[in-house]
Amino acid sequence: MKLISWNVNGIRACVNKGFEDFFKKANADIFCIQETKCQLGQIDLEFNGYKSYWNSAEKKGYSGTAIYTKVEPLNVKYGIGIEEHDKEGRVITLEFKEFYMVNIYTPNSKRELERLEYRQIWEDEIRRYLLDLNKNKPVIMCGDLNVAHNEIDLKNPKTNRRNAGFTDEEREKMTTLLNAGFTDTFRYLYPDKENAYSWWSYMGRAREKNVGWRIDYFIVSKDIEKKIKEAMIYSDIMGSDHCPVGLEISI
Repeated sequence: MKLISWNVNGIRACVNKGFEDFFKKANADIFCIQETKCQLGQIDLEFNGYKSYWNSAEKKGYSGTAIYTKVEPLNVKYGIGIEEHDKEGRVITLEFKEFYMVNIYTPNSKRELERLEYRQIWEDEIRRYLLDLNKNKPVIMCGDLNVAHNEIDLKNPKTNRRNAGFTDEEREKMTTLLNAGFTDTFRYLYPDKENAYSWWSYMGRAREKNVGWRIDYFIVSKDIEKKIKEAMIYSDIMGSDHCPVGLEISI
């Protein structure tokens, strides 16, 4: 099974920058999108052979997630059942026979870390949600998680130590999640691979110089980690400040 995740930083803009070409070429079984910045009815984007599910934020032009899937799910859930978190359209869960697919767009802690406190609450609630799902069947979770977990996951760790996405607090929450029974699929296969990034600032020709961060993930229940076949970062695909990431897994 081939899975793709991409923070498109506005699906309507990304469609004008080659999104459909990559979507068709990738031919994923499940294709997850974050930061759609789109309400229902603002775009007509369907593909033959796929069903689509969209979760938009209440605030227009902000956040939002979507999933395209070739296999029709048994059940679809929008959000995690907590209104404070769910109004921003950040989570979609599809239940399949063998696993849950959870698409997540994690809140950014923002400059001056003004949203770090909320982010910590979010992380605890998401972890509880994933652990509850994991009691029933394995979980595959993907998305822009807005954290570079370890120093290897960004170009300049020392100068970014207290910046959003690389605070001790955010990194510790990722460690806690993984220790609770989940696996970072890319690091499972490539524990020492450097210069592997999925997001670059638009400033200072960062992408051209590959001054980036790896903040987009596929994370799976530890009991299916041996089913991981490949983990991909499509760094050559433009259209957003993030590039797509992928997972091949025999499930």
